[in-house]
Amino acid sequence: MNRFTIPRDIYYGHGALEILKTLEGKRAVLVIGGGSVKASGKLAQIESMLAEAGIETRVIEGIISEPTVAMVMEGVKALNEFQPDWVIGIGGGSPMDAAKAMWVFYEHPQLTFEEASRPFTMPKLRTKAKFIGIPTTSGSASEISNLSVVIDEKTGIKYPLADFELTPDLAIIDPSMVESMPKQITAYTGMDALTHGIESYVAKPRTLLTDALAIESVELVKQHLLHSYEGNPQSREAMHIAQGMAGMAFANAVLGNVHSLSHKSGPTFDIPHGCANAIYLPYVIQFNRTVVADRYAAIAKRIGLNGQSTDELVDALVAWVRELNRNMGIPSTLKEYGVSEELFNAHMDSMAANAVKDPCTGTNPRETSVEEMKKLYIAAFKGEDVTF
Repeated sequence: MNRFTIPRDIYYGHGALEILKTLEGKRAVLVIGGGSVKASGKLAQIESMLAEAGIETRVIEGIISEPTVAMVMEGVKALNEFQPDWVIGIGGGSPMDAAKAMWVFYEHPQLTFEEASRPFTMPKLRTKAKFIGIPTTSGSASEISNLSVVIDEKTGIKYPLADFELTPDLAIIDPSMVESMPKQITAYTGMDALTHGIESYVAKPRTLLTDALAIESVELVKQHLLHSYEGNPQSREAMHIAQGMAGMAFANAVLGNVHSLSHKSGPTFDIPHGCANAIYLPYVIQFNRTVVADRYAAIAKRIGLNGQSTDELVDALVAWVRELNRNMGIPSTLKEYGVSEELFNAHMDSMAANAVKDPCTGTNPRETSVEEMKKLYIAAFKGEDVTF
């Protein structure tokens, strides 16, 4: 038996924010990142719409980096004081992930972080509040997914909270929220969306439903990411939808080694998540091709890449990802990003050991040992093709 879980309602397209005027409730906490959502006037617009629905609001701000346990617990204090019946994450993956984690501990104050981080063991939510995700970037799909990634600031290790209970009640994907997105963020989040589509298409728990969403999202990325990067409004809208589709796919098929590698090295080397995914993706495709070459070849065919054989098509997919990175100024290796050899060597062993334990490794199509994960890190650091 398979399961497919997405938000109860997904409102998308221009004007989708208007649905906020129809909410029923008394109080809502809005969790945001930096000042861009304020400066753009979008926060005031959202607060006005909620006021029209008779909902009082309070803002938790400053989630400008990937959320830590300390950030989450500080936010929970505000939730406990305000007692909202809606928790609304507004921003990229970090504010939405933080908001989800705050929601968990608001609902279950007795829960420990260690208990919450055990995959798919989350107690029931929605006894106090429901959750809404409103993305201001086109990549993380946290407004769709059943994940919340939080960093243990004491160890630097990322812990994905994973459970269908974390699936938002409402997702609002309004392209007006990404009209002024900077080029670099457009590039990084776009590559995050592409990684979600490709990894979910080859992941072990994939299904016909996730396949359809995953491969269509990759095609949309192929058609629109570079144009979105250049600021084309129609492509910005298409990418905003594409990342949501990829989110529906990976929320149910899960992901793979690209995310495992990123989860453990991103905080260590201070690499934005989407950038780390972009660096690792070609190397992981090469690693996984020994077991799912036909799946990668199917993606290559769908997006119009050239190749007469399965191997040629997989090579073309790897080459296309690398070209896409180059066209958007994304480095191809960790070394090119600026990671020193000394720093890399100091953390390589521990990162590999922790990456193997990441939940995404369990759904990667090829079984991966600690030694193989270490070799993947080395390949991505030096820029060597993966042939093992």
